[in-house]
Amino acid sequence: MTLATDKPSYTNAASLTQTGVTDTAQPKAKAADRCRHFTADGRRCRLAVLDPRSHLCFRHSALLAAPQPQNDSEDLSAELLPELSQFNSGIDINKFLARLLILITKGRISPRRASVMAYVTNQLLHSHGAIARDNIVKPQEERLEFDFSDWSGPPHESGIKGPACYVRAVLAGHQPDPRKKSS
Repeated sequence: MTLATDKPSYTNAASLTQTGVTDTAQPKAKAADRCRHFTADGRRCRLAVLDPRSHLCFRHSALLAAPQPQNDSEDLSAELLPELSQFNSGIDINKFLARLLILITKGRISPRRASVMAYVTNQLLHSHGAIARDNIVKPQEERLEFDFSDWSGPPHESGIKGPACYVRAVLAGHQPDPRKKSS
């Protein structure tokens, strides 16, 4: 080994001292001073212990301190829906979204799950508009109104002037009765 920053060669320590080169690298940590983390293939971490309580190095103790992923299957209905049973109005959806925002800021719900819930409430809100449009009184069908007041033929026995097909349509209720005043 020529420089202190070079990796040591695979010669034993006795041959290094005989050649006059001194090893400036730190001595290897004892087994008790090594991190207790094992990799998936069964090898033990070689880094020195940082925290004597957990017996882990700086990398693996940081993994323990990292926030755990949120449980997206946790039941949050008590917080989100305390008195709401159905979303019948925009006010109900507004209250739900306000509660959802509070849970997001507290870290109780993941942003991904919250975005799915917000999307569903958006669809509910749009369906309210569609239902309202369907419930509006639809205008009556437009009917053609025929004026046979100047009909030259003889009036029907019912007093309706016009051709026989028109008289039959009026009597069947398919056409408005010209004898009645329209308001």
